[in-house]
Amino acid sequence: MYYMSPLFMFICGLLVFSFNYEHFLITLLSLEYIVLSLFWIIYLYMLVSLFDIYFIMVMMTFWVCEAVLGLSLLVSLIRSYGNDYFLSFNLIQC
Repeated sequence: MYYMSPLFMFICGLLVFSFNYEHFLITLLSLEYIVLSLFWIIYLYMLVSLFDIYFIMVMMTFWVCEAVLGLSLLVSLIRSYGNDYFLSFNLIQC
């Protein structure tokens, strides 16, 4: 029963990520939603299995670094192109 809501969150996050949205911010938010559901699943698994929860702190550190990297990419895209539309910038250019 406790695993159903994080799995539902994970599936909803994957559906939002898989749709072709126009904004880069929506993609980043869906990735963070997936990470939040994975955190919840791992926490419940370690709580039930009586494992050490120190591993969750290491995973949270990596996930926060991933979020900061995504936000820095968003800021650099907005500064260089003026918006966060996927269609406004060409990915072939360097």
